[in-house]
Amino acid sequence: MTVEIDLNKTYVPSEDVVARDVQGELILIPISAVGSNEEEVIFSANETGRAVWDQLAQKKSLKAVVEELSKEFSAPPDTIKQDVRSFLKELLKRKIVHVLR
Repeated sequence: MTVEIDLNKTYVPSEDVVARDVQGELILIPISAVGSNEEEVIFSANETGRAVWDQLAQKKSLKAVVEELSKEFSAPPDTIKQDVRSFLKELLKRKIVHVLR
């Protein structure tokens, strides 16, 4: 299944996900997965992933997220866009985020 990422849409964290900082790492756990095989459901994010997560939590369009992160990391927008899309595809696949309607 190919996930289509639209920069004009707003993707937000699911209300069914618990996010916690564990020793500097962002850990995301879907509530529905409690009791399941931890290795398959627990998702951890590095510093860049945390920055994306924090931006998504502010209910910004994906375009605005890319622009903000490009400034924050002093990186070309195309590089940030590619990284954000890749990360977002994984979050969507795991139902950790959804499109704001």
